[in-house]
This record gives sequence, C-alpha cells and structure tokens, in this order.
Amino acid sequence: MRVLVTGASGMLGRTVARTVLESGHAVRTFQRGASSIEGVQDARGSVTDRGAVTAAVEGVDAVIHLAAKVSFAGRAEEFNAVNVEGTRTLVEAARRAGAHRFVMVSSPSVAHAGLSIVGDGARAADPARARGEYARSKAAAELLALEADGPGFSVVAVRPHIVWGPGDTQLIERVVERARRRRLPLLGGGLALIDTTYVDNAASAIAAALDRAAEVHGRSFVVTNGEPRTVAELLAAICGAAGVPAPAWSVPAAVARGAGGLIERVWSVHPGADEPPMTRFLAEQLSTSHWYDQRETRAALAWQPSVSLDAGIERLRLWYATAPADRLF
Repeated sequence: MRVLVTGASGMLGRTVARTVLESGHAVRTFQRGASSIEGVQDARGSVTDRGAVTAAVEGVDAVIHLAAKVSFAGRAEEFNAVNVEGTRTLVEAARRAGAHRFVMVSSPSVAHAGLSIVGDGARAADPARARGEYARSKAAAELLALEADGPGFSVVAVRPHIVWGPGDTQLIERVVERARRRRLPLLGGGLALIDTTYVDNAASAIAAALDRAAEVHGRSFVVTNGEPRTVAELLAAICGAAGVPAPAWSVPAAVARGAGGLIERVWSVHPGADEPPMTRFLAEQLSTSHWYDQRETRAALAWQPSVSLDAGIERLRLWYATAPADRLF
C-alpha cells in the first residue's frame, strides 16, 4: 500500500514510518520539517492547513495519524485546533482521496478519569471525564475518527501507553534531567503499578493495526508491553541506565495533586519556556495504578511485543553509554 504517516518527526512517528517501510509499503511522511528517514517521501505542512493536508493524502491507500499537540499544559483552543480539527481535516481529506484504511494513534488517557485502572481493556473515549486538555482533545479526536468508519473506509484506534526508548525527549529526557538535578520525587512512595510500551513494540502494534484494519475496524485497542512495574522501579531503572541518581524522596500524592492544580492555574497566566514541573494530570498518572489486560489487543491484531522491558532498559543503557555528551541532557 501507499501509506501516509503524519507526525514522523517524533520518536514514535519515525519508528512507525520505518517499520511500515520495512514491511514493504511505500511511505510518505507529513510534518512541518524533514523526517530524515531514508526511503520515504516527505510532504511538509501542518494538519491545520487544509491545502497541505489535501496534497499530502493524494494517491495514498492508507493513513497512520500520529501528529498531535502533546503537552501537560496549554490553551484549550490550541489543543482543539491541532488534535480535533486537524484530525477532522485529515479524515475528510483521506476519504475524498480514496484512502481505505485509517489508523488513529490515540492515548489511554482518553478514558482515564483520574482513578486507578487495574487490568482493564480499552474503555470508551470520554472527553467529558478525561483529565487535562490534551486528553480531552485526543478523546474527541478518537471519537470523530471512529465515527468515519464504514464501508470502504476502515478506521482503527490504537492507544500506546507511555511510549519510551533511546533518544526520547518526551519522557526519558525529562526524567533523567530532573533526576540529575535531584528534582524528581516519588509520589506516594512510587508504589503505583503502571504499564509502559517500548517504542519498537508500539510501532509494530500500529503497523499490525494497519494490516488488520479490515478485520478489526471500528474498535480501539490499548497497547503496552504487558509488564506492569511500580513507578519507583521504572524510574530507578531509567535513572540507572542513564547513570543518574534514582529519586530518593517522596511527596504525598494528595499534596502533589493540589500543587499540580495550583501550578496549572499559574501556568495558564504566566506560561514557562518548558513543561510545568507538575500538573494535576501528571500527579494522577504518577500516583494511581494503570495497567491493562493485553489479551484482546494481541489476539485481534495478531501481534506480540518483541522487546521486553528489561531488554529495552539495556538498549537505553547502551544508548547513554555511546551518545555524544551534548545529547545526554
């Protein structure tokens, strides 16, 4: 197939584009800058630009949509413009262009209401109860994409949970930098049990959803490694791989949530240059368990993760051991 991959400038998007290319499909990427992926055709632009989107989908058979505004803070209208209206524009353009498969890369946060998730499958996306503007906008985007599912246009939503890997700037870099400065606390002792997803596994699951779209269309699937660990264990493993001290102090979860809410309000008036140090959503994510039953996902997508959590940590350690100094922090 001729496949358009949006958002291929990010770690997961690049890995997805390479995975789909290696499986024998022709790949076109769509993002603001160059993808720097050998063997793909680059189309540049934003999902908020209808003309650029129309040009990007011309002649494609399928779309994998990863482009999104990802942040713990920001204005609702900004998330809506990119995540909701950008998805709407892409879905409509893809259908007009004759594409017949659409994989919506979503997030488990679309169905997380702030309480623990223990062995669940993919609950329905719920914009009204999702926590934070990112989660609310992704929930709305997933729903509108799935509403487009129908004869000749198979839509599948894939929700990879906490994707990480070498070179990750969204999670790993921030964890390591804050740990290095000894500004990374555990919330509630770090006892919450959570699932994560190594980047290669997330990419192969998304590629499997593309291949199986005709059979599993209209459904949402949470994807993880299926190896839940406590937050304390995960952070210690990441810090150990990077050679920085693991967090050694704890903050009560309720205090962190209250502080996160206050910081969000301040950030909305005086935003900083980077992500806020804490938000209510982040505090909830770090202090509540969220791990998922993977049996339905693996059976439906005919997929299994190929990189264990421990093997991923070892790859991360090797990356830090060989990466140039100016890329480490």
